[in-house]
Amino acid sequence: MKCSSCLLALILIGVAGRIHGDDVYLGQGMMSGEVTDTTVLLQTRLTAATALNDQGDLPGTTGFAGFQWSTDEGFRNAQSTTTQHATAATDFIVRTELTNLHPGTRYYYRAVYAGETEALRPGPTGTFKTLPGARSPETVRFLVGSCMNYNKFMHGKLGQSGKSPITATAEDKRLGYPSFAAMQGLNADFFVGTGDIVYYDNKFRPAETLAELRLCWHEQFRFPRLIEFLQHVPAYWSKDDHDFRFNEADNSSQRRPLPRTGIDLFREQLPIVPVGNQDRPTYRTYRVNKHLQLWFSEGRDHRSPNAMADGPGKSLWGRTQKEWLQRTLKASDARWKILITPTPMVGPDSAKKSDNHTNLNGFRHEADTFFDWLQQNQITNFMTVCGDRHWQYHSIHPSGVEEFACGALNDENSVIGYAPGDPRSTDPEALIKQPFKSPEPGGGFLFITAGEELVFELRDDHGKTAYRVVK
Repeated sequence: MKCSSCLLALILIGVAGRIHGDDVYLGQGMMSGEVTDTTVLLQTRLTAATALNDQGDLPGTTGFAGFQWSTDEGFRNAQSTTTQHATAATDFIVRTELTNLHPGTRYYYRAVYAGETEALRPGPTGTFKTLPGARSPETVRFLVGSCMNYNKFMHGKLGQSGKSPITATAEDKRLGYPSFAAMQGLNADFFVGTGDIVYYDNKFRPAETLAELRLCWHEQFRFPRLIEFLQHVPAYWSKDDHDFRFNEADNSSQRRPLPRTGIDLFREQLPIVPVGNQDRPTYRTYRVNKHLQLWFSEGRDHRSPNAMADGPGKSLWGRTQKEWLQRTLKASDARWKILITPTPMVGPDSAKKSDNHTNLNGFRHEADTFFDWLQQNQITNFMTVCGDRHWQYHSIHPSGVEEFACGALNDENSVIGYAPGDPRSTDPEALIKQPFKSPEPGGGFLFITAGEELVFELRDDHGKTAYRVVK
C-alpha cells in the first residue's frame, strides 16, 4: 500500500507538475528550442501559481531546476543536467543546452525542480526529435505560424476595425488558440514562430516597463494548449516589430521600450540562445535533412531607419547578415532552400507601409538586388516563407522567387489583405503572380513536408486545408 501511494504521488507530480511544498509550479510548462541534429535548448520557468492573478500576471518564484533526458519514455538510463538557481534576474527562467545528441532520434525530457528548501521533484514529460541531418533522406514535417494577438483574442473587437471575425469561445479563452490544438494532431517535427508572438503595443494595455513587457509573455505562454503543444514540439523563434518594441519599430527613436530592451528580452523569454549569450546572432541556418536547408533572418536588430530614403545604403538585414546569407546560400547543396523571414519579400503588401522589403518607401532596393543576385549566382529552388501579414497567400515574384505567407494564428487578428493589381498595394501593375490568397479573413498556419517532394499546405485554425501545392 505504501509503494502504491508513492507511485500515485509520483504520477500526479509528473502529469500535472502541481504538487508542491513551497508553492512552486511550472505554470508555463516546458519547451525545447533550436533543435539541431546533435543539440537542443530546454527551458522552463518557476511560477508561484498556475493561473493569472488579479493583475493578469503569472508571477515567478525563486527555486532550483534542472532537466533529465533519455531516449526511453520511462527515463531508464536518464542523464541529468546541473541544477540552476531560478531568480528574478532571468525572470525565474531556467534554460540548458544539451549537446552530443544522436541525429534523427526521439528524446524525452522533464524538469526536476523545487523551492528554496525542498528536494527536487520531476515535472511532466516532454519530447523532441533531433534533426535527421545533411545525409539523411528522412522526410521532415514542420509548421509555421505568426501574429498571436492576445488581447484581440481575449477581448474581441476592442481596438479593432470590426473587419476581423470574432470566433473565440469561452473554452478557447480558457485553453488558448485553436490553431495549437489543430497543429498538435499533425505530428510535426518542429514549429517555427516567425514573430509577433506577443504585442507590446496593444491598445488594451500598452507595455513599456520591464514588468509590463514580461507580463505579455507570461499571459501568452500559460495557455494549456500552448503548454501541451510546446512540450511535444520543438520550436524556432524570430521576432518582429510587436515583440521588439512597437508597430513598424526600428532602432532610431528613444520611445520605450528601447531597442536594447526589446533585443535582450526576446533572448530572455524564448530558447533561442543559451542563457547569458549576448553574442550569438539570431539569424542562423540549419541543414534539416538531405533535401532541405532553412535560413532564419533577423529583421529588427540591424536595420537602417525606416524613414531613410531607399537605395544602396539602406538595409533591413545589415551588411554582416546579408553577406552571411549570400555566403551560406552559395555553399549549400540542399535541394530545397527556404528563407523564413519575419516580414514579406514578395507580397504584395499595403502601399502605405515602409518597414519591409516589399514597400515602395521601405527596403525594396535591397530585395530587388537580392533577387538579382539569386539569378546571377544560379541559386535554384529558393523560396521564402514569411509571417507578419495577417492573411495567407502564395505569390510568385517576377524573378521567379515564390513566397508563402502563413497568416495570423487567430481569427481575431486576420484581415483580407492585398492582391496583385490593387491600387492600394505595392504591386498596382500586377507584376506578381498569385496562385492563392485567402478569400476571407481567418486564422491559420502553414504546414510543410520536405522530402523528395516539397509540399506546402495553408490550413485554417481548425486544421482544414485551404490550399496545397507540391514541388
